[in-house]
Amino acid sequence: MPPSTETPERVGSADGRPRRLFVLRHAKSAWPEGVPDQDRPLGPRGLRDAPAAGRFLAETGGLPDLVLCSPARRARHTWELAAAELDGPVPTRHDPRLYGADSTELLDVLHGVPDEVATLVMVGHNPGLEDLILLLAARAAGDALDRVRTKFPTSAIAVLTWYGTWMDLRPGEALLADLAIPRGARDSS
Repeated sequence: MPPSTETPERVGSADGRPRRLFVLRHAKSAWPEGVPDQDRPLGPRGLRDAPAAGRFLAETGGLPDLVLCSPARRARHTWELAAAELDGPVPTRHDPRLYGADSTELLDVLHGVPDEVATLVMVGHNPGLEDLILLLAARAAGDALDRVRTKFPTSAIAVLTWYGTWMDLRPGEALLADLAIPRGARDSS
């Protein structure tokens, strides 16, 4: 799906800058027996899809100003593979608050993002990420909101936009400008 050409409406702070939040659900993980949830690795499909997520980010908006990533192994590895597709390094913070967080807790994390950050990537887990998107987006480009309500699968990326500060971000203020589900090609050998 190509990026939306819609622009966010001017909501939030009157003097706020345009903001973009890329919400990236970790790529498909494996379920090895006896491995704690936080230590689960990516599975074969996740290893293919995570770089595709990075290519989507590179094509859609260049380098983000900051990445907030869950410390879970599958989230960290997703970001490492995605980031390798970008044109340069991105400041990344592994924030333990993202692991197992609900939408309200994730919004609290967003409220602490520095004002100089215009574009943020948040890498984490469902159901918290899906619920965050539905909490923040009152409207969407095309059928993106209905698609998130149906399923926010692994490697999915939601692009939310609005005007204002991170601290001022409130439920229903963002436009869900795009929803992508990048998939890597299977090895044909």
